[in-house]
Amino acid sequence: MGWMSERDKPYAVEVRGLRKAYGELVAVDGISFQVEAGELFGFLGPNGAGKTTTVNILTGASLPTEGRAYILGHDVVKDSFRAKEASNVIPEVSNAYAEYSAWNNLMFTAALYGVPRREAAARAEELLRAFDLYEKRKAKVKDFSQGMRRKLVIAMGLINNPRVLFMDEPTTGLDVQSVISIRDMVRELNRKGITIFLTTHNLAEANILCDRVAIIHRGKIIAVDSPENLKRAAKSVQVVEVSFDRPLGDRGSGLRSFPAVKEVSKQGDKLRIITEDSSRTVSDLNRYAEENGLRIVYINTPGPSLEDVFVELTGLRSRG
Repeated sequence: MGWMSERDKPYAVEVRGLRKAYGELVAVDGISFQVEAGELFGFLGPNGAGKTTTVNILTGASLPTEGRAYILGHDVVKDSFRAKEASNVIPEVSNAYAEYSAWNNLMFTAALYGVPRREAAARAEELLRAFDLYEKRKAKVKDFSQGMRRKLVIAMGLINNPRVLFMDEPTTGLDVQSVISIRDMVRELNRKGITIFLTTHNLAEANILCDRVAIIHRGKIIAVDSPENLKRAAKSVQVVEVSFDRPLGDRGSGLRSFPAVKEVSKQGDKLRIITEDSSRTVSDLNRYAEENGLRIVYINTPGPSLEDVFVELTGLRSRG
């Protein structure tokens, strides 16, 4: 079993000193973290940070160079059967067979996980009804919309009743209505007790879904905490949002010359300003408006977003 120091039950996911190298390229560099049973845990990082490599090790698709990893106390290398039995993975790219029906995809997946046929049939019907796909159970997946395919892939990931579910970018490429539906589905699965390990670079999604997040950058974990605690910890990141009674045009570049301002970006009808001193910047904005015949119609100091924290820690602008 996994390390359970002063605990009477194992973590849902536990990683200790995990390292993965491909020759001289180190994809994962000695990372350690734990995920509590029942958590909705976000694993964040830019492309190439080591997210996929870590999940491949946790799900048995790759072997670590060094270190240990456990799923509910089962070593993912030495006790891989039990680790896989207790978990499942929902990939970013659909793994449903396009020429199969929704029903046959579920039954095939159940067979791969050793679920008895009668139990698999009952479970498949239950999942298809829950995801509003039962009326389409005989239709080929190639005729499904992107949202329907995503629901089916999630159903396939639940066919073996996993206690830990790995989800890779679950809403990528979906329309707004499908995104809302999938997020609600993720929350409901978590409410039912399933531990969700959500891999994403979508910071807004992590902020609204996750109990805690880990940020990985260049193969190393650089922060693990709740989204709100991470925001509070980013004391050097202060934000001012402002909107004037008319567009600034080229004059907006003048805001970047304010002494405390680090960054200015346009977000809809507002300007979002990253500053080292929000009070000074508010004073500078009032003076700027007066000197240029402008009227401030909106001003706020909302505090940093998870994206601001991410940029502060990694130096990278997220594409999420």
